[in-house]
Amino acid sequence: MAPAAAAAAAADKWGNTAMLVIDMQRDFVDPAMGSPALLAAGESVMPAVTEAVAVARERGMFIIWVVREHDPLGRDIELFRRRFYGGGGGGGGNHGPVVKGSKGAELTDGLAVEQGDYKLVKTRFSAFFATHLDSVLKTSRVNSLVIVGIQTPNCIRQTAFDAVALDYEKVTVIVDATAAATPEIHLSNIRDMKNIGVETPTLEEWRR
Repeated sequence: MAPAAAAAAAADKWGNTAMLVIDMQRDFVDPAMGSPALLAAGESVMPAVTEAVAVARERGMFIIWVVREHDPLGRDIELFRRRFYGGGGGGGGNHGPVVKGSKGAELTDGLAVEQGDYKLVKTRFSAFFATHLDSVLKTSRVNSLVIVGIQTPNCIRQTAFDAVALDYEKVTVIVDATAAATPEIHLSNIRDMKNIGVETPTLEEWRR
């Protein structure tokens, strides 16, 4: 197939699909930050997440960077995490994870918002909870989602479950471009999502 024809075919196939890249921020994946919210396995999936984003760009998919950015006093964070912030009796100022404007809230090395992408800030696990994500997707005529990032039992799972509840036609979680605290936790949550119709390919399977 000629390059122009191949590009047109890819645009037709993937034009209604968005990739959600969830919480790939320094405080969550970079051990050098010393963050209490670090997910040790986050660094290990960085190559797969980076490659998945590159493939999504080649296919002309809409890329949405889903991030957390919190108030320095923790007034918009879940109660169980508020102790890490100035308003919760611990830490203080920018010591809390992913405080808005801090280095820890930045996307980790190798990932960047580019022209045509969209950045969405959330303050809870699901990317749909108290955000305008559903509106942005519907306005963009998106009916299928591909999810990568961290971590599987929290932000990945709740976003996927909400997408299913909102009747997105196809929800995919790339199994080796997502991670949890342990492989056992990761795989058990992948199984739960698969049981409600979420597709769970490896990156190699998805990119074919």
